[in-house]
Amino acid sequence: MAAAGLAAAPVIRRGRTRDQFATFDTQTVDSTGAFLVGELERLDQTMHEPLASVTWSRDIDLRSDVSIADETSSFTNSSFAAAGGNSPNGKAWIGKDTDAITSIALDIGKTAQPLTLWGMQLGWTLPELESARQLGRPVDVQKYNGLMLKYNMDVDEQVYIGDTRLGVEGLVNSSKVASTNVPGNTWDTKTPQQILDDVNLILNNAWVASGYAVVPDKLLLPPVQFSKLVSRVVSDAGNISILEFLKVNSLSNTINGRPLDIQPLKWLSGRGAAGTNRMVAYTQDESRVRFPLVPLQRTPIEYRDLRQLTTYFGRMGVVEWVYPETAAYADGI
Repeated sequence: MAAAGLAAAPVIRRGRTRDQFATFDTQTVDSTGAFLVGELERLDQTMHEPLASVTWSRDIDLRSDVSIADETSSFTNSSFAAAGGNSPNGKAWIGKDTDAITSIALDIGKTAQPLTLWGMQLGWTLPELESARQLGRPVDVQKYNGLMLKYNMDVDEQVYIGDTRLGVEGLVNSSKVASTNVPGNTWDTKTPQQILDDVNLILNNAWVASGYAVVPDKLLLPPVQFSKLVSRVVSDAGNISILEFLKVNSLSNTINGRPLDIQPLKWLSGRGAAGTNRMVAYTQDESRVRFPLVPLQRTPIEYRDLRQLTTYFGRMGVVEWVYPETAAYADGI
């Protein structure tokens, strides 16, 4: 019994977990990679970055003559007109005593599109750097890798589908490129010959639109359709896949003298009319289609109180269809 006039001693209660998991006394500090690790815990020191795939450098050539000072990229298209001699639609014949000779008429049209400034800032504090150095996890390198991932994903989207806020289009959704629907059902139920007919249809459409001057040498497909072409064989004999069958027997191989370059592209799923899948045929050549891009630059590191800051910046243009008639879209595959 406690003595009179003295307060009772406080009761100490200890809390214990009812499971087999360790408890942490503070919130995880994940910005520098510092964690409270149990004695029997084996922490994998490998840095696992987010999964992402960008393919813009594979599918388009860059226009590299633009600079950070430019705000617009432009190009010209020339049109010619010529009348015949005695017949306006005939050849330009002349006689020995001709005193009126026709000449060439020239019209030069210019297409201009914006070069939009892109930028992101990297920053860290001196205590963060020291903590990261002690832990062996470079926070500055990780933040730079994150910035480059964001940059490449933005370029990827700009190249293929443009930007809705800027009101610009890309490689696979341009209103300048003619689009058609493949006849019949989707490729799920079509035979290899019917699939080849669909591929040659889109190649022929571009060939006709270009005045039989250019046959596309590249074909982009949604990943699901590409996978099926790889997994299905032409016949029960199992000699070659449908993919190889298309490369060898397409119109492109016959005219251009090289197999059709067929690649998968995630941006084509549901990109066609009424949400159908789309395939794209075009010629990957800077003189046909290109993308203006100003490489990233950065400012010198700025020291502000305990922080170190640097800004990366560049310019992204809009896909320039110099000759949109050399490309074609086909939906419903």
